[in-house]
Amino acid sequence: MQQHSQRLVQQQRSGIGGIVGGGPSLRRRCEGTAMGAITLDLRPGLGLGPFTLAFAGMPIGDAFQQVEQQPHIYDVVRVKYLDEEPLKLDIVISFPDHGFHLRFDPWSQRLRLIEIYDVKRLQMRYSSSLIGGPSTLATFVAVYALFGPTFPGIYDESRGVYTLFYPGLSFAFPIPSQYSSSCLNGETVVPELPLEFPDGTTPVTCRVSIYDNSSDSKVGVGSMMDKALVPPLPSDSLYMEELHVKLGEGVHFSVGGQHIPFGASPQDVWTELGRPCGIHQKQVDQMVIHSASDSRPRTTHCGDYFYNFFSRGLDILFDGQTHRIKKFVLHTNFPGHSDFNTYTKCNFLIEADAAEGTAQGGSSHKNIITPSTKWEQVKQILGDGGRAAIQTQGSMNNPFGSTFVYGYQNVAFEVMKNGYIATVTLFQS
Repeated sequence: MQQHSQRLVQQQRSGIGGIVGGGPSLRRRCEGTAMGAITLDLRPGLGLGPFTLAFAGMPIGDAFQQVEQQPHIYDVVRVKYLDEEPLKLDIVISFPDHGFHLRFDPWSQRLRLIEIYDVKRLQMRYSSSLIGGPSTLATFVAVYALFGPTFPGIYDESRGVYTLFYPGLSFAFPIPSQYSSSCLNGETVVPELPLEFPDGTTPVTCRVSIYDNSSDSKVGVGSMMDKALVPPLPSDSLYMEELHVKLGEGVHFSVGGQHIPFGASPQDVWTELGRPCGIHQKQVDQMVIHSASDSRPRTTHCGDYFYNFFSRGLDILFDGQTHRIKKFVLHTNFPGHSDFNTYTKCNFLIEADAAEGTAQGGSSHKNIITPSTKWEQVKQILGDGGRAAIQTQGSMNNPFGSTFVYGYQNVAFEVMKNGYIATVTLFQS
């Protein structure tokens, strides 16, 4: 797993390939954030402290925003992901000083599971009572007394762990081998609760899981962790709504129904999408030198300007003279790219004509390119993109190294070293 500390969008690669930090103050230690000193509200099925599963699962960008708002509490943050295949495993935000982490579905980038893996480091408040932390042991008897009666749990004999379930909440307890027989019957469940051993002791929680309970799944350690599902989105949710792209023509938003063609004005965009999140002037176009038809002088500012819609994963570039749309830039928000956590993932669907000879039998047909499409698949659809332009943003801003830009008629793809698309730029040839 690749891991890094995330401060806004700054990322820094270590010499061994792991990400260890970003920003001028990598590890901000404060007297008030000693291990186990913080107390977070525990809400079964809904969340922990400011991190919430309610309302369709917190997007990863919102979680980072909470971290940035309370740097005195969350002063050490690590993000873990699989660099080679970022869609294969969860994106994990970990808080090692407080013993818990957040698991985000890698495709939707929404929170699906909260795990407290070191209960002695984090004190939890449920209703008006406290449990966990360095001073309040989360024993089986204490958990049962606080959360009330429930059905017998499940004992995993191979792991020596017994899991007790409540709606949207589970507690895992390690069982000493000499007492494993007390956890077994024909159905591998504990027949009597609360669980106490013959010597009068009771096990102490080793892991707490908080998850959405709408699917009625039982989530615990090991393979049971995978049963935590991302809460369903409302039908009218605009989060990662499908953006349908017709090359050379424009874009269409599937939920809101807005259609924005090339050549539209800023007023048109305001009418369709509302106020942009940001507006900034484009610096000199470094790629224009490759265009023999463009004789504009290479000045510090080219006059063009962007409307940034960070929550939609979209930038719109206007011509500085005609004030008409000339480009769209779509962002995939993959970890390991310099723009990670600047944009919400753009859920685009690009309808593309297959290159001649790539379709079965040599016939032309349409294919769909999405944020999950790898570069090799794009080449199968559009054909060989030729030599790549190498794109860098300087070693300080982009510690992951260069990306590669491949151009086709009406579209260009910025591709990361792992073969995934970082951005798509749409234009009219």
